[in-house]
Amino acid sequence: MEFIQSVLDFFLHLDKHLADLINEYGTLTYAILFLIIFVETGLIVMPLLPGDSLLFAAGALAASTGALDIKIMIPLLIVAALMGDNVNYFVGKFLGTQIKMRERILFFKREYITETENFYQKHGGKTVIMARFIPIVRTIAPFVAGAGSMNYSKYIGYCVAGAILWVVGVTMLGYLFGNLPFIKNNFELVIFGIIGLSVAPIIFQFIKSKLSRATA
Repeated sequence: MEFIQSVLDFFLHLDKHLADLINEYGTLTYAILFLIIFVETGLIVMPLLPGDSLLFAAGALAASTGALDIKIMIPLLIVAALMGDNVNYFVGKFLGTQIKMRERILFFKREYITETENFYQKHGGKTVIMARFIPIVRTIAPFVAGAGSMNYSKYIGYCVAGAILWVVGVTMLGYLFGNLPFIKNNFELVIFGIIGLSVAPIIFQFIKSKLSRATA
């Protein structure tokens, strides 16, 4: 229970925790941000880190305090996202064969890989870009892209586009709007809003799938 409360506190007061990190570690904060983004996108077992809200809060603090330089932070975090995606892709490439032979590794089943391959074939590489903006999915998508049939030369282009759009878009939203009085005074609600918008596509797809099965 205490762990859940501490996690919720970290999410909801991310701006304050990030400010504390800057005060304590100074320029090492760049390395901490790099590590969080890399781990969220690169380690399949760590999909719950606060990527979207972290970028938004970092952008807001860069604008309000100047302690973080947006011209350094954005390229650095794009590299972190790309490195994480590529690690995840090649781990998926390695384990994909094992999953297909053994039926299952951890929570990945052969049928998941097959369904994902069909989804990629139907919607194309733009799926990689869309997945970047959805928590949990952005951690899983590179893995299943590697485990499936998407070749690297096709994947990397969409991967780069997704990383740039995600990091630049969310960070600049925080930089431009994060210090408006309403947002600053209701930061917890804004974080909930970001999380809600991020997971909305998952909820929509789930409901749509349920309705389709019920109709069938």
